[in-house]
Order: sequence, then structure tokens, then C-alpha cells
Amino acid sequence: MASHSLRSPRQRRAFGLLGLALLALMASAAPARAEDQYDPKEAGNLVRIAAYVMSPVGVFIDYAIMRPAWWIGSHEPFRTIFGRSNSD
Repeated sequence: MASHSLRSPRQRRAFGLLGLALLALMASAAPARAEDQYDPKEAGNLVRIAAYVMSPVGVFIDYAIMRPAWWIGSHEPFRTIFGRSNSD
């Protein structure tokens, strides 16, 4: 059996960072407390309404155009044409 103390310092650091990342993810996923109540007099901000309309459009453009374009550009010969390195 492998002992817990046989892990290298690099593995312990990696597990520690993974644990911190999971903790941060769980903390950010907690529901936010609503300090203010919904006020219909202050609702209806035109920028917020525009964001509700434009958000699905942006998601569609991301999935239909940008992600396939990135995938194509990450393979040869396009990788060389667009000047992407292996670290991108």
C-alpha cells in the first residue's frame, strides 16, 4: 500500500491547489443573499432589458461561429497561417 507520506511535494501542492479551487468553486456557487427586495418602480432598466435580449444572441454567436473558428484555427495548416503556437 502507498503511504500518504510517499507523495512528492509537487503532488501535495497540486492536491492543495485543487482543494482550494474546489473550495472557491463551492463558495461561489452558494446562492447570494438578496439584500434588496424587488421594486417594480426601479425595475425596467433599459440596459438590463437589452442584456436579456442580447445575451442569447451572444451565446449563439459564441457556439455557432467563434468556437468552431477557434477549433479550425488550432489545427494545421491554419495554426501556421494564423501564427498560433503550441502554448496557445
